[in-house]
Amino acid sequence: MKPTLKPKSPNFSSGPCSKRPGWSIDSLSNALVGRSHRAKIAKARIDTVIQKSKEILKLPDDYVCGIVPASDTGAIEMALWSLLGARGVDVCAWESFGSTWVSDILNELKLENCRKFLADYGQLPDFSKVDFKNDVVFTFNGTTSGVRVRDLNWIPENREGLTICDATSAVFAMPMDYSKLDVITWSWQKVMGGEAAHGMIALSPRALKRLETYSPPWPMPKIFKLAKKNSVISGIFSGATINTVSMLCVEDALDGLNWAESIGGLEGLIKRSDANLKVLADWVETTDWIDFLAEDPETRSSTSICLKIVAPWYSDLDPEQQAAKAKKMVALLEEEGVAYDIGSYRDAPAGIRIWGGATVDSEGISALIPWLEWAFGEIQN
Repeated sequence: MKPTLKPKSPNFSSGPCSKRPGWSIDSLSNALVGRSHRAKIAKARIDTVIQKSKEILKLPDDYVCGIVPASDTGAIEMALWSLLGARGVDVCAWESFGSTWVSDILNELKLENCRKFLADYGQLPDFSKVDFKNDVVFTFNGTTSGVRVRDLNWIPENREGLTICDATSAVFAMPMDYSKLDVITWSWQKVMGGEAAHGMIALSPRALKRLETYSPPWPMPKIFKLAKKNSVISGIFSGATINTVSMLCVEDALDGLNWAESIGGLEGLIKRSDANLKVLADWVETTDWIDFLAEDPETRSSTSICLKIVAPWYSDLDPEQQAAKAKKMVALLEEEGVAYDIGSYRDAPAGIRIWGGATVDSEGISALIPWLEWAFGEIQN
């Protein structure tokens, strides 16, 4: 039978993600709209976002943190174009975004001394083969596969190259040893539920030294420049952004950070995300037609939770039929106003992707589960 209780919020999208509990447009009432982002008060507001982000994440004191254009994609591309080429590169990928960075490094930057380590959806590459004499590029959490690294113990302290980590759906939701990472990128639109279009980047002293001692041989557009004539553009890390930021988005980011502080900071955020994963893990454990896309339980993402249908009748269908059934299930839930945007990413195996970041309530995940059962029953017809 069709359930009657619906989640309070049907927003389970993996980006832009659900706003924090209790959010309303009134949260932006103090936004400095109509003001120059270079005005003293506006620049201070932007810098507050930077400093609060650094404090809540507990980044090392000698790391710098800044706001950059074009979401996490802009942040990671900025790092690749500004820092790579000084030595060999090992790049690891196990889902679509990581594969994009592989393609950009090989086909756009055309780096010759480059090795790629790839794994199918649901798996991780063999990190033991990575050579840390090279620069190393990887995602912490595969947003489109629901597969995350277990930890960063595979990265040595005495590495020679830089570690460049696309961490957009991991920061604020998963424990991370930042001392193992020289470049960390993310966006406001993921775990904190902020607005899209702006990214953030944190750099270690080792990454800053690279900027001061190495200039890439290729042309560099202004939007990608972290340094000018081997001098780090320090304004990026103190509120003087490269391009004009939206002061509405800045206010929204600050609202999310203030909320994070109110629930216990990083520990509170991680606890909420872990609780969401547990609700779904408990359900999957007792349900024979659904499973995680991540093959190893230790690599399950607590944010982009990717699930696959494993019922025998479904497995007997060809890929196009499977995709059609999964899309029908997603469409039924949207029609009922129960869950929006929970289909798998277009390049990933057909299935369901439920956002479990900190802005989602575990009660909402619990309320969603009976509807998943109902929708699955409907697509069997």
